[in-house]
Amino acid sequence: MSPQLALPRPFLLLAACALAAGLATSAHAAEKVFTAVQGPTGVVVKYDGQPFAEYVISEANKQYLFPVYGPTGKQMTRAFPMQKVEGEQADHPHHRGICFGHSDINGFNSWMDRGSVSLLPDDKLTDKQKAALALMGTIKHVAFKEITADTQRAVIVEENEYYGADGKKSVSEIRRLSFRVEGETRLIDWDQDFIARDGDVTFGDKKDAGLSIRVPSSMAVDTKQGGHIVTSTGITDKDAWGKRAPWVDYSGPVDGETLGVAMLNHPTSFRYPTSWHVRTYGLFTANCFGTLEKDDPNGPHTLKQGEKLTLRHRFVFHKGDEKAADIAGAFERYAKEQ
Repeated sequence: MSPQLALPRPFLLLAACALAAGLATSAHAAEKVFTAVQGPTGVVVKYDGQPFAEYVISEANKQYLFPVYGPTGKQMTRAFPMQKVEGEQADHPHHRGICFGHSDINGFNSWMDRGSVSLLPDDKLTDKQKAALALMGTIKHVAFKEITADTQRAVIVEENEYYGADGKKSVSEIRRLSFRVEGETRLIDWDQDFIARDGDVTFGDKKDAGLSIRVPSSMAVDTKQGGHIVTSTGITDKDAWGKRAPWVDYSGPVDGETLGVAMLNHPTSFRYPTSWHVRTYGLFTANCFGTLEKDDPNGPHTLKQGEKLTLRHRFVFHKGDEKAADIAGAFERYAKEQ
């Protein structure tokens, strides 16, 4: 038997340090990271080098997220009107990916856009169309206050101002979008602070208002491919419209897989639990402003100068239906966050 070679203690220490450093380098190299890169049209967010979402600030009268990719890499919003896809629904061109709009803030409408009124030139418009465009508002991007990304999340903080067609500013907004991955889900937190900096601001009692996602056409209940809506209280499909609930889930087939998106309403959000303007044709909106059911009113709300209104929501993009994804558990965790 060969005698064991006794290495000097300093050599053993150096070898151990080198091994530890190598392991740390390998672990760091394998760590998945977010990136958020600003470009001429907005910000592109990626995770582990793969697309997560694009925040677009320059293509309409309001900002929106499109495309948005779920946990298996499939697109989780309808492509129209940003792209034309054969066989896809082509109604309501103002339903752009994920966006916020309101059809009456100090009398002006940021829910609709020019395409939802008419694409004809001004001299071809009817009087009714001209009247609608005279009430069209704009959510103006002022500045990105923060764009950061690391191994935990990507964050976009944006300042916006809301204008009427008369050129008057109504309300200011600080919008914070946070992108994360949790297990087999992808999360987007969409938090909004509305601030009355330039006088009183009234949010009207309107059906068409709030934070929306337009789901893929194959997921829509009305296309009869297996789409399904369910509220946290167990109300389903067309009966879910107008109901209040802490969360709602919309699931169905997307390119051969059953996928879904849940929208969660945080307990600190204005008028929690929100009412849901969720439609079987594919619109999915959290609306705390409009009276959707007569016996359960929301009603107009006026911010006095200097006051603030906060909305907090989370999108959970998941595999399977709401039970397979344990959306109830996801909401419990979300509700505990400050």
